[in-house]
Amino acid sequence: MSVLHRILLVALIGFFNSAFAQTTVGNTQADTVRTTSATTTSAVTSPQPTDSLSEYVDEIILFAKRFIGTPYHYGGGTPSGFDCSGFINYVMGNFGIKLSRSAPGIAEFGKTVKLSELQPGDLMFFKGSNVNASGVGHVAMVVEVVNGQIKFIHSSTSRGVIIDSFNGSRYYVPRYIKAKRLDYGGIQPPKK
Repeated sequence: MSVLHRILLVALIGFFNSAFAQTTVGNTQADTVRTTSATTTSAVTSPQPTDSLSEYVDEIILFAKRFIGTPYHYGGGTPSGFDCSGFINYVMGNFGIKLSRSAPGIAEFGKTVKLSELQPGDLMFFKGSNVNASGVGHVAMVVEVVNGQIKFIHSSTSRGVIIDSFNGSRYYVPRYIKAKRLDYGGIQPPKK
């Protein structure tokens, strides 16, 4: 074998080794990218149900808080003025959730939950101004529960949209009737 052939052979072997090494490294990097992408996609597209629901409820509450200070208006259902059910209806409607227009009608949706089980996004129902009434006259949405302390957002007749504390309230505690948890996936009133 001549010197020229040897040089060409060494060069060719070097070229193929270099090309093979780059292909292997390239494939390893591509596999790593694919694996990383698959892991990332899986984490993003398959969140825990409670996490995604919690984020969804957080968005609803954040939207509701934008209207703090909006005045009360009997029969109102727009940002220029809300009554209690008009406020809840407007907020939920923004997320494609259709509810009844009245507080007693909204009280027919969802699953009843105990006060001790309340979570943000749950709805609380109260008697109206007459503490001796038996029916639902007011609705509010829970925005926070910390160490059993419940805060809710609602449209108050005297103060408009505001966040109030439930625990220890001399007005709301005696008027409390029940609380409901909505099925944010498919809201339907119960069949009678």
